[in-house]
Amino acid sequence: MSNTEQKKRKSQLTPRREPVQARARERTRQILDTTGRLLEEVGLNDLTTILIAKELGVSVGSLYHYFPNKHAILYAMGEQWLASMTAALEELAQQDLENVSLQAFVAELLERLVAVYREQRGLLPLVQAMWGIPELHELDERHDELVINHLTDMFKRLGFVCPPNEMNRLARATLETCHALVLVVVNQQGVRSRRTQEDLQQMLFTLLDSHREESRPAGLDDVEAP
Repeated sequence: MSNTEQKKRKSQLTPRREPVQARARERTRQILDTTGRLLEEVGLNDLTTILIAKELGVSVGSLYHYFPNKHAILYAMGEQWLASMTAALEELAQQDLENVSLQAFVAELLERLVAVYREQRGLLPLVQAMWGIPELHELDERHDELVINHLTDMFKRLGFVCPPNEMNRLARATLETCHALVLVVVNQQGVRSRRTQEDLQQMLFTLLDSHREESRPAGLDDVEAP
């Protein structure tokens, strides 16, 4: 994609105005919250700016004062989710990880991820949009890079001795496993949800514990570099 095309695509995803005043910030929050609820109710394909405006009780023209199109609203929702994810991982990184057991770390990681996933309404169709819509794919890539970078740094502090490419592989496996099953956890209720989270915790601990002391993993040359 050329620089011109990239700039054009970026401009199509940029909010019409930065919400500086309290009233504008509140309206932006209402737009994102309403869109999240509608994603849960009607799904991505049936979501339109007309429907969003109707639910807000405003004209489509008023909505366009804030966002130029549906994808721009979804992009803002994705950035909001990434900001929450960043805050959760940074808070975890502030702990004394050098003196934390792997089992306790995995449990705390999952608690924080589940909280972030529960907070974001319409998350399942949103992440599907981030993966499937070209205009939003950058968010999917940023999400993966964010989580993998934080995990590899924390693995080192936990005493993992793996070489960089193996550390990256473990971080990617942790990311993908968590992402798939945390989505299940937050869409379940009560005991069922808790048991799935406990199973995920055990899976991750078993995976990471079996590799964290491998300074020279067998077949390392076959492992993709970071």
